[in-house]
Amino acid sequence: MKFVDEAPISVFAGNGGNGCLSFRREKYIAKGGPDGGDGGDGGSVYLVGDADLNTLVDYRYQPKYRAQNGGAGKGKNCTGNKGDDLFLKVPVGTSVFDTETEELLGDITEDKQQILVAQGGFHGLGNTRFKSSVNRAPRQTTPGSEGEHRNLKLELKVLADVGLLGLPNAGKSTFIRSVSSAKPKVAGYPFTTLVPNLGVVKIEQYRSFVVADIPGLIEGASEGAGLGIRFLKHLTRCRVLLHLVDMAPYDGTDPLQNAQSIIQELGSFSQALQDRERWLVLNKVDLLPEGEVDERCQAVIDGLNWQGPVFFISAMKNQGTDDVCHQVMEHLDDIREAERDNPELVEQELAYQLAMQQDARERIEALRQKHRAERLKAKGKVVDDDDDDDDYDVEVVYVD
Repeated sequence: MKFVDEAPISVFAGNGGNGCLSFRREKYIAKGGPDGGDGGDGGSVYLVGDADLNTLVDYRYQPKYRAQNGGAGKGKNCTGNKGDDLFLKVPVGTSVFDTETEELLGDITEDKQQILVAQGGFHGLGNTRFKSSVNRAPRQTTPGSEGEHRNLKLELKVLADVGLLGLPNAGKSTFIRSVSSAKPKVAGYPFTTLVPNLGVVKIEQYRSFVVADIPGLIEGASEGAGLGIRFLKHLTRCRVLLHLVDMAPYDGTDPLQNAQSIIQELGSFSQALQDRERWLVLNKVDLLPEGEVDERCQAVIDGLNWQGPVFFISAMKNQGTDDVCHQVMEHLDDIREAERDNPELVEQELAYQLAMQQDARERIEALRQKHRAERLKAKGKVVDDDDDDDDYDVEVVYVD
C-alpha cells in the first residue's frame, strides 16, 4: 500500500431543486389554485474520521467528488427529494485546508468525527408559496441555489504523543520495537524506515501513549535532502520529542556533530518545532568501552549545552528503555492534569500546534516552488505541480 500524506481534492455540494409551477386541475373543481411544491435541498459534503485508514492514497487517484442534487418540486404540493449527503472517509489526524483562502477548515482528531466542507444548495420555492389574498393564481417560482464548490488540500499528520528524532541508523526503529508491539523494519543500513511507524507503549492497564518513528534526517534535510522533509510535519502534534543519538556510529562520525546537525536542521525547518520540548536519548551505549561510557556521553551533553532530561540506553538490549517510557508517561500525565485544571493551557497548545503546522506548510511549499523552478530552468519546459516524486510504493504500519 502506498503511504500518501497529502492529497488535493475538489468537492461539489449538490444544487437545490427548483420550485414547481403547477395548478390544481380536477373534475368539478374550478380554479383549484396553485399546488406547486418546493424543490429539495442539495446534498452536503462531509469528511469523516476513520480509525481503520492510515493513508490518503485513494484521494490521489480520484480527486473530484460530487454530492447529489436536490429533486425538483412537483404538483399536488409534492416536495422534491433531498439530495443525499456525501461522506468522505479520511484517516484520523487529517487536516483540511481551503486551497484558495489557505483557511484551516478543521482537524479530524477522533474516529467518526465529521467536518462539513461544502454546504448543499437551498431548495427553490414552488408557486404555492406566493399565493396571497391579492394574487390567487401566482406564476412565480424560484430556482434552487447552487451548492458550494471548494478546492481542498488534505494533509495527514500522525497522532502521536511522542516523536522520535535522529539520524538514519540512530536506533529509532529498534527503540519502537523494544517498547511497543510495532515491528518496523530494522537493518544495518541508512533509510531502512521510509514511512512513519506508530507504536502504542503500554505502561500498565489504562495507561499508555503513542510513539511515532519517522524517517531519519540528514544534513540538508531542511532544504529537501533525504526523506525527512516529507515527514517532519508529523512531529507538530507530538507533545515530547525524543532525540536519539547513536553513540557508536557505524561510519566513525562524531556523535556530538551528528546531534548538532539534527538540531540545526530542525531549526532551519521550523523555529517553532525546534522550541518544542525535547529529551536527549543517548543510544547504543553498550557498544562503548565500559570505562568510557560516562566520559563520552558527558562530552555530548556538554557540547550541546543540554539542559533537559538525558537518558543512556541500549534499545537493542532493552537497557534503560523502561525508565524512558515511565518518565515519559508521568510527564504526559502531568501535562493532561494541568490542562484539566487550566483550560487556557489547551488553547495555548492548540495555538502552538497551529503555528508549527503553518511553519511546516510554508517551508515545504517554498521548497516545492524552489525545486519546481530549478526543474523548469533545467528542462526548459513546464513541469506539472502534481508530480508524484514524493509518493513511494511502501507500506505504512500502524500497530497497537
